[in-house]
Amino acid sequence: MPSPNATRTQIEEIVLYMMDTGLSDDQNFPHLDSRASPLVRVSFPGAEYIGDALRDRPYEEIYRDLAESRAFNLKMLDGALVQMTYQFVQGGLVEHRLAFLPSPSLAEFQNDPQVYFDDDLYADIVASSIVHVPMRFDYDASEEIHRILIHPKSHLTLGQYRNCRIPVSAPLTPLQFTDFILRNFYHTAYQNFAAKLPVTSARFPDSILPAERELVHIVVPR
Repeated sequence: MPSPNATRTQIEEIVLYMMDTGLSDDQNFPHLDSRASPLVRVSFPGAEYIGDALRDRPYEEIYRDLAESRAFNLKMLDGALVQMTYQFVQGGLVEHRLAFLPSPSLAEFQNDPQVYFDDDLYADIVASSIVHVPMRFDYDASEEIHRILIHPKSHLTLGQYRNCRIPVSAPLTPLQFTDFILRNFYHTAYQNFAAKLPVTSARFPDSILPAERELVHIVVPR
């Protein structure tokens, strides 16, 4: 299982990869915070603004506040924000929040679309038919939070729906999450630069229960 230091290193390597390939427009490097011992957080500058920004309001306002506060690990070329935070206790993972928050407006691309259509990096993100949906992989090991079939420990939320919790077989490492985002939403760029993406065999253990496996769910590779 990845340690806090190994998790921070993975995110750092991802940020460097995004900078090297030109896929990110802005970025914050991760850091470790152990001031609330025994809790160790892997986070980033600006993460403290996330809680206030996520109050029940229009998505456009949420996105704007997060972008203006630079509350992200990565801001992609199309304005999408990528956030990765992890919490550990005594080396064991207790929480993670892995969010992909697309920009609600692609005005910059639509004002001069041909420039972007001619660039392979943008091929998957400028089509007018695309509906941009925020998504988040959450993990919480707390037995007080976990409710079988209702609130799986590891789950995927789509579109900010409050009760959308699609079961996921295990927590995701930063590299698994990044691979998922690039492969599915930036596929052309992924094909061009996949060889440069860091790799690791480290995985978090399964957290899904047998009853949750009976539902439609997402399987994290072992």
